[in-house]
Amino acid sequence: MSINSVNNFLNNKIAIIGTGFVGSTAAYALMLDGIVSQIALIDQDAKVANGHALDLVHGMQFTNSTKIISGDSYELVADAKIVIITAGHAQKTGESRSELLKANFKIYKNIIPEIIKHNKNCILLVVTNPLDVMTYITYKLSGFDPCRVFGTGTVLDTSRLRYLMGQEFKVSPKDINAFILGEHGDSQFVWWSHANIAGVPINKFSGYSPELLEKLHKKVRDLVYEVINKKGATYFAIATVISKIVRAILTDQARVFSVSSVLHNKNYGDLCISQPTIVRSKGICSVLEIDLDEQEKVLWQNSVNKIKKEIEIIKELGF
Repeated sequence: MSINSVNNFLNNKIAIIGTGFVGSTAAYALMLDGIVSQIALIDQDAKVANGHALDLVHGMQFTNSTKIISGDSYELVADAKIVIITAGHAQKTGESRSELLKANFKIYKNIIPEIIKHNKNCILLVVTNPLDVMTYITYKLSGFDPCRVFGTGTVLDTSRLRYLMGQEFKVSPKDINAFILGEHGDSQFVWWSHANIAGVPINKFSGYSPELLEKLHKKVRDLVYEVINKKGATYFAIATVISKIVRAILTDQARVFSVSSVLHNKNYGDLCISQPTIVRSKGICSVLEIDLDEQEKVLWQNSVNKIKKEIEIIKELGF
């Protein structure tokens, strides 16, 4: 299915694999942003993908015009600058993380070769959970340079943290510089030793206490479960994350995001993990060196160990 229109950002084609809650909402966010000239929606259920395409274009007169194509063929990823992968099973109640990983690993074994078959020059942005190991799987299966494969990582977690800090310290989240590092999951941690508000170290800011920092960390970690318990899934906020990362790439903004990317380090091994990273038009420009205090080093190692255990699970499946 193809619906034509005009957009000033020529040749900024984006493809989205998987049109569930996250994929379809990401398409909506990208259409509202106006940075893309074409969006390809690909789903194993072509009817659903086509339905989302129709729903999007019916509001096109109120946004920058964007061409929408949709269907179940991976040929639609051809010429896309960025391919966003949201396809996969959502974790069900009572399902273990390893069970989720095994299910999504099987899906990616089919998806990634199909993408590469039709587009060898794109940037691959992974959104599927478990995020860090799925990003690692994508990197290995694609054979791409690591600068062109990364996941949304802890960008959303970082956004949640800054929102909560803004509420507590009564400042705009935009003036808060603080990151969640490590795994996109329960072992993530706040990089408190370098957190600041408008340049003022967090421990010098009015209202600071160690107890408050612990409270914020716990709340950030648990917020996703609160949203899921209330509405079943999270998709609005992650869609805005995807949109901002895409804009940073297409306009070469050199933005710093805590995306999940390949870490080649003799001390930690070969894996993907979230750390502050400069994102530009060719993907990852550089990964910033992080200076951790002694407690943060332990937390970082905990995240590394957890991700490595998940990598061992897929290796047992013949990866």
